[in-house]
Amino acid sequence: MTDDPSARVADEAGALTERVRQAIDGLGCSRREIARRIVMDPSKLSRSLSGARRFTVAEIVRIADITGVDAGRLLGPAQRPAPPPAAGPAAVPDGGRPLQIVRETVRLIAEHGFHGVRVADIAAACGTSTAAVHYHFPGRDELLEAAVRWCMDEDTARRAAGLAAASDARAELLHLIALQTPRTDQQRRQWLVWLDLWAQAARSTAIGRLHEHYYRQWRTTVADVLRRGIAQGVFRDLDPEFTALRLTALIDGLATQVLATAPDSTGPDTMHDALLAFVASEVTAD
Repeated sequence: MTDDPSARVADEAGALTERVRQAIDGLGCSRREIARRIVMDPSKLSRSLSGARRFTVAEIVRIADITGVDAGRLLGPAQRPAPPPAAGPAAVPDGGRPLQIVRETVRLIAEHGFHGVRVADIAAACGTSTAAVHYHFPGRDELLEAAVRWCMDEDTARRAAGLAAASDARAELLHLIALQTPRTDQQRRQWLVWLDLWAQAARSTAIGRLHEHYYRQWRTTVADVLRRGIAQGVFRDLDPEFTALRLTALIDGLATQVLATAPDSTGPDTMHDALLAFVASEVTAD
């Protein structure tokens, strides 16, 4: 058995695929959700489960992590992967080594840009080795995708909490605008990761699909808030989809200016004021 985490695992009789299928089915959630959790393209997971594509060692390890089934049991007695190198002194969060790697990747991308971050930098930040990083994330695209998905999940959780507490659709919309204004260190880090995502999406089909998924979800959230506001009478009778497109584009452009210009130029306050002015002139009912 090779130690290379990106190597394909032999499965001539289909026994490994059947063990993986049983482990995944035991979770009781969709295969698309499984693919999201293990940072794998859904079509690749589907082909692997049908026998048209072989799993990699790293994919088997990540499936073992989320299903709670030992990786050696999935692989079988002749195909046990070498254990990852011993962890360094850095504390590992409750979510385990993969979560630690993702968090440090987000921080380093925000500080240096995706192409300015080496796997060795991520390993050093986690107090582990490059082999341990590759054990969970074989390539740079997998690392970027995992970092972006983590940011998306964090963003979605904060959105949901604020929307649930809002008194009406106008308060919901103002909450979304506040979340997207890069004031805090965390907000700035997430925006800097989005900027790298945009650049990669223009060159990578897999990252491009992730970008499309995120923006479809984000614009749908805004459009739904606008629909509720129209029904409540706090927003004028407008086209929710088109207005959501305009507003999210304005948010993107202003946030880019905030991040890319000098502090005394376009800042978070200027961005926030401009977005509130858009809401007042284009959205709020007279």
